[in-house]
This record gives sequence, C-alpha cells and structure tokens, in this order.
Amino acid sequence: MPTIPVTEIHRLSEAALAAHGADAPIAAEMARAITWAEARGNRICGLYYLESYCQQLRSGRVDGRAVPSIERPRASEIRVDAGHGFAQPAFAAALPQALEAARETGVTSLALHHAHTCTALGYFTDQIARGGVLGLGLTNASPIVAAPGGKTRVIGTNPISFAVPDGRGGVAMLFDQSTTTVALGRITMAKAAGERIPEGWAVDAEGLPTTDPEAALAGSLTSAGGYKGWGFGLMAEILAACLGGGILSREVTPLKAPEGKPHDLGQYFLLIDPGQGDFYDRLAQLARIVTEDEGARMPGQRKVPSASAEVPEALWQQLRDLAGGPD
Repeated sequence: MPTIPVTEIHRLSEAALAAHGADAPIAAEMARAITWAEARGNRICGLYYLESYCQQLRSGRVDGRAVPSIERPRASEIRVDAGHGFAQPAFAAALPQALEAARETGVTSLALHHAHTCTALGYFTDQIARGGVLGLGLTNASPIVAAPGGKTRVIGTNPISFAVPDGRGGVAMLFDQSTTTVALGRITMAKAAGERIPEGWAVDAEGLPTTDPEAALAGSLTSAGGYKGWGFGLMAEILAACLGGGILSREVTPLKAPEGKPHDLGQYFLLIDPGQGDFYDRLAQLARIVTEDEGARMPGQRKVPSASAEVPEALWQQLRDLAGGPD
C-alpha cells in the first residue's frame, strides 16, 4: 500500500475538484477537509468521498460555484444558506462572524441549510476550538437506523462532535462519533472486502441481528448503547433538521449517488465562549484526573496529524485519474 505525503493528497484532491467544476477557493477548502481527515487516519471522510464529490459536481447534484448567504436574525443566531453547495466553504465563510458573536453573547448557534454532506464533523468543531471557544456540532444523513426493537429506517448515523480549546490556540479535547454502534462506512468497507461484521452492529430487513454486511445494508444499523444512542441520534436530527433547517433523514437520498436531488442537509453548531473565569484551571484539573492512569487520555489528546497516509493502490490510482480531469 503506497504511503503518500498529505501535501500530495491535498494537491491532487484540489486539482480533481477544480477539474470537475469547483471554483478555485471551493476546491481548495474541500481539499483541506479531505487532507484533514486523511492525516488523522479517517479515510471514510477523506479520499473515500472524493470520487462522489467529483461525480456530483459534474452532474450538478452539488454546486461547485455556490456563494453562501449569511444572516444574523438575532444577536446569538447565525444562519447560512449554502446554496446547495459544499458545507465546508459555507461554514468557513460564516465562522469569523460566529466566533465574534460567541464572544459577544456567550453562546451562539450557527446553522447551515441547503448544504451537502459535511463528512467529518470534527473538521468543523476543531476550527471552532482553535478560535478559542467550545464547539458542539451535529448533522443528519440518509436513513439507516431503526428505533430499538423496530425495523423501519428513521434517522441516519447522525454524528455528534465536541471540541474544547486549550487557551493557547490549540485543542484540549475533540471527539467525533456517529450515534450508531459503528459508522456506515465500516459496513460498506466490510462488504467490499468480503468480510463479516461483528454481531451487534446491525439488523437485517426483518429487524434480526446479522453479521452479513449486505444484509446489514438492506436492514438497519444499531444505535450505540441501544436507547441511549437512539436518543442522541434523535437529538442530532431535531437540531440539524427541525431547528437547523435541513430535511429529515427519511427524505435524504443516498449521499454518494452520482446523480439526483441535492443533499439539502442541515448542520448545526453551538459555539460557547468560556469567558474570563477559571474555566481553563478547572479544565486542567479535569485533564490531570483523567490521565492519572497510564494510557488514559482526554479524547483527541496525543493524536498528532500524520505527514503522510497509507492509501490503497486502487484509491491512489483513482485520485490521480480524477486529478487528470473527466474523460
């Protein structure tokens, strides 16, 4: 498996997106998001999505020239119409204003709607934390999760991410996780590799546990911790769709399909300013308690982004082909 410098992944990803119809600033921002994921070993949210980005740029399912529209209806509320473009550049356009609003008001919501899938939520909350405030991010996705005990798909994997600043321009803690037992990409990758999946990850179309990834994809993923994860998944649905302005998961068509309606998703973020009190002293105290045992750590700690990433040969060839432009 080739080991590729992330700078090369960034260069070729940017070239591929531009060649398939993304404006230069949008291609650059999306390449940063892909590289961010690959440098952290998250291929599902990195190069794994590049082909569909390019296909959907060509078909018009995502607008590679969209200019986001930003409104601030209240002092602590910012809303962004992504114009059926990518979520990442829409977020980038609104982030400076959102950070300033959080410092002014203490707590600010930043809601994106008419947006493409955002893939790694941690990419967004990481930027919020590096801006000096706490960031909570939520989104929904195409339906793949039934209620515990049921078999009808209701919500998506509906991830949640939370990041905390360290007071020095860095990040003290960051987690980014689906509210399902595993991310959908783990199932699709197992199917592609001809592998079984552990029991407990999914149920089949009749609501029965399965270790067959194909049956799992025809059925539903399970919520992490049963009703506990189901509750968090519904929370993400309500904030991203009902409050944020995206469509419900039941209305989301397959995210990687080359053609079709725009994703029209919503992403919802809360930005919380820690203020001038003793927040960082208490945070440091908590971190010391968490790390008392050898091997224990705060989520995201000691994870240093890699300067290179292992890329399967077929994916590496695909990246180079995409960078060469459409046939």
